[in-house]
Amino acid sequence: MQASLVKYNTPILISTTGAAKGKKDKDRKKNAQPAMSQTEDILNSILPPREWTQEDQLWVQYVSSTPATRADVVNLQEDLDKWLQQRQARETGICPIREELYSQCFDELIRQVTIICAERGLLLLRVRDEIRMTICAYQSLYESSIAFGMRKALQAEQRRNQHNKKMKDLQVANKKLRDEVEELENKITQIEKHEAERREQEERKHKEEVEILKKMNAQRKEQLEAMLQAPKK
Repeated sequence: MQASLVKYNTPILISTTGAAKGKKDKDRKKNAQPAMSQTEDILNSILPPREWTQEDQLWVQYVSSTPATRADVVNLQEDLDKWLQQRQARETGICPIREELYSQCFDELIRQVTIICAERGLLLLRVRDEIRMTICAYQSLYESSIAFGMRKALQAEQRRNQHNKKMKDLQVANKKLRDEVEELENKITQIEKHEAERREQEERKHKEEVEILKKMNAQRKEQLEAMLQAPKK
């Protein structure tokens, strides 16, 4: 059984065989429990007895009803500090180990106070339960916030992936359009070059035809003048 900061009595053996269960175990447990006072009943309701099985033996351990001395309180503080260090509890932030040890320390203080004044112990019990309920509420809120944050982060990651995919698709489409533009520009350049060469050939051909016509015209003009200058018979 794990040690606790809460002070318990010596364990009591209830049964020695695993088969002895049910009503017999309950009767043995009832017979093993000594007659208790009102304060002990209150202590057992606040801090229920611990039960465990070891080597087919059922043990029960009741919380101690012995009043605490000043030395007990000093030892409790020393044990708390020692166990915090031994179990390597974190000093700040959320730490289950530190929370467990301080909870045990508070239960032990409730035990000590209840022995002196049961009403005060019951009031401390209300305070303890309220604190635990508040901590559970904060823990639920924290877990809910974490879950909400994770959902938002996943949604943001999903949107980012969608935007990245869309951006890549647009980049591919843009590159395709650029390639088409470059291809069309090359075609236009080739067409312009071809048309320029064709126009140049036509101009050269036209010029040659004009030169031929000019020569022919000059020859005919010379022939006509020669015919006009010939003597009449």
